[in-house]
Amino acid sequence: MTTDTWQPTDPGVLRLPSGRLVRGRGLRRPLPPGSAPTYAVYLLGSQPPVVPWEFRWLRWPDFRLPADHARAETVLREAWDRAVAGRVEIACGGGRGRTGTALACLAVLDGVPADEAVAFVRRDYDRHAVETPWQKRYVRRFAG
Repeated sequence: MTTDTWQPTDPGVLRLPSGRLVRGRGLRRPLPPGSAPTYAVYLLGSQPPVVPWEFRWLRWPDFRLPADHARAETVLREAWDRAVAGRVEIACGGGRGRTGTALACLAVLDGVPADEAVAFVRRDYDRHAVETPWQKRYVRRFAG
């Protein structure tokens, strides 16, 4: 199998324990230089702009939780699966709260204990990731 993943040193890239690489970013900032995603999940309260790569939109208002928890789990599992061989991007407006929460959920899928996933993402992605108490609780209960 050939892979076309991020480089570990690319901006915003989080290495999961399995070695999967996922990029988090804020959509209010310019697209980083280098390769484009092959698949993305956009966590926004309203429809994202069209991009030239495959993406899924999860309705997820700022500082809140996903509108549809079952769909969120399905979409995040797909992103985790695709990160084996593709450039997966997870993004919201600022790249911290919703993005950090989704990255922590991917870490849970990757084997990080749910009660340690927020700390993992804050250490290895952004120290301000996962902004609200309910986002932390969502991660602790994700896929459990």
